[in-house]
Amino acid sequence: MTTIAKGYAALGPTSALQPFTFERRAPREDDVAISIKYCGVCHSDIHQARDEWGGAAFPMVPGHEIAGVVTAVGANVSKFKVGDHVGVGCFVDSCTTCKTRNVDLEQYMPGLIQTYNGLEADGKTATQGGYSDSIVVKEGYVLSIPDNLPLDAAAPLLCAGITLYSPLNHWKAGPGKQVAILGMGGLGHMGVKIAHAMGAEVTVLSQTLSKREDGLRLGADHYYATNDAETFSKLAGTFDLIICTVGASIDWNQYINLLKVDGSMVIVGIPDGAVPPISAFGLVGARRSLSGSMIGSIKETQEMLDFCGEHNIVSDIEIIRIQDINEAFERVVKSDVRYRFVIDMASLAE
Repeated sequence: MTTIAKGYAALGPTSALQPFTFERRAPREDDVAISIKYCGVCHSDIHQARDEWGGAAFPMVPGHEIAGVVTAVGANVSKFKVGDHVGVGCFVDSCTTCKTRNVDLEQYMPGLIQTYNGLEADGKTATQGGYSDSIVVKEGYVLSIPDNLPLDAAAPLLCAGITLYSPLNHWKAGPGKQVAILGMGGLGHMGVKIAHAMGAEVTVLSQTLSKREDGLRLGADHYYATNDAETFSKLAGTFDLIICTVGASIDWNQYINLLKVDGSMVIVGIPDGAVPPISAFGLVGARRSLSGSMIGSIKETQEMLDFCGEHNIVSDIEIIRIQDINEAFERVVKSDVRYRFVIDMASLAE
């Protein structure tokens, strides 16, 4: 039997988010029912709710940084019980029978079903996200949140955390490695914390020095302003790895030249427009690489949560009421948040 969920939805690409009720399925044998306590606000929520990436389906309940408590489990569920602290990230299902299936790389495989703005496996039921009071998810796509991490500040780990952990892990950030985090926002501040915990020497590259104190407090060893031309001459050939979290159109060539021989620059922020053409000379002249990375598998996301539990890593957050979500969207666009908005879903009852 279905249940009625309450949330906030975009009814169209130009509409403000507003109260919305919809159905959640009753837990099937392999499902976990979750009472959502908190949901982080990701910039991609804004892009999708405003159809800035194309392909949006309405009405849309955004939210894929979900933290909550298990309220019921299906008969075949073995990993979770009522009362457990759990999370749901960017996808809630995937193709489990595809020939190309790879549980270590499932975020890149066909058949991925987004937590919202997607269709469930039946091909017709819309997925709806975490700006709501409850959700029902297959056991294999539910994540355990370590008990020592507060649910509110842990919620952004489900997207921002894994988005930075995955490339830092893949490109082996650690002792002896020079790692630069480009951008000091919702993604970037998580990169600083995680890279520091991995043992790398961490540099923040930010447009100005306005967040320098925060960067050093969160674990950066160095902090440079990119609006200072001397930064690019001083740091030329310095880094093993640069993670670019910037969502604006910047000249990647400038940053490629900051890499060592065999260094890699990895894009995790999606530019809001075209970037200048990439010069081949910056790459071939030092065997450098320009790559991209997108979230992580369920397996890697759980690994990230366990790592954050071990190192007491959570996001720096500002708690908001769901009634303030439209104002929060505008502030995110203006980079006016340090460093992640998190919605207290108890406010839905107000």
